[in-house]
Amino acid sequence: MQIDPRNSRQLLELQLSNINNQTNGSAVPTGSTTDFSNMMDGLLSSNTGGPNDTENHATTSKRSNDGLLWLQLGSTYSPDMNTAGSSQAVNLNSVLAMSSTGQADSGKSVPTDFETLISQASAKYGVPESLIKAVIDTESGFNPNVVSSAGAKGLMQLMDGTAAGLGVSDSFDPGQNIDAGTKYLSLQLQRFGGQEKMALAAYNAGPGRLSRLGVTNDNELMSMLHLLPVETQNYITKVERARSKYMI
Repeated sequence: MQIDPRNSRQLLELQLSNINNQTNGSAVPTGSTTDFSNMMDGLLSSNTGGPNDTENHATTSKRSNDGLLWLQLGSTYSPDMNTAGSSQAVNLNSVLAMSSTGQADSGKSVPTDFETLISQASAKYGVPESLIKAVIDTESGFNPNVVSSAGAKGLMQLMDGTAAGLGVSDSFDPGQNIDAGTKYLSLQLQRFGGQEKMALAAYNAGPGRLSRLGVTNDNELMSMLHLLPVETQNYITKVERARSKYMI
């Protein structure tokens, strides 16, 4: 989830070009939007591409909500979705009231050592507590100090570039890690219309990889799952099983 500094100038030029065209009342040049989308898919793509991306070409600096970070995260993400009462949060909770395995989610979940932090992140970003706990369980086994061989850190296994881009100063701090990891997960859920398997695959492998695969829903994803890395194939199943364990 990093933007190569070599692409920054081109990104800005495309943004400014589109803004100028809109300001002047002229039509956007043919292909400019497509070019920009293609470029963003390229930037979002990597062998793993998720928050624990193993190919860190550059560390992303902390960005404001209207900066390049949010363009990188995806146009469907609303950086203003930061309160429990947001419509986006309510919509996600409604969509995810039933897990992808068909099990109804009552909203209650098996308690953990990080109950308050998970509850706060759930309310803030509209992601069910059971799903947050399942991702944490799968990523780190609830060990806030774990570091992967690729350098991913903490409960939700954030790479340094991803963590910095999401405003995290200490990936080993449970509060910061859970907030950022849940924010990134909510982005993927919004991006793919609440399709849980799609969101989990994107969290692990990166949204660019799914875009190149050409799938638009969970059923299509499962029919082409063999084209994704084995780690991602197993990841979806592991998280789903873990979510069932935490649902009440």
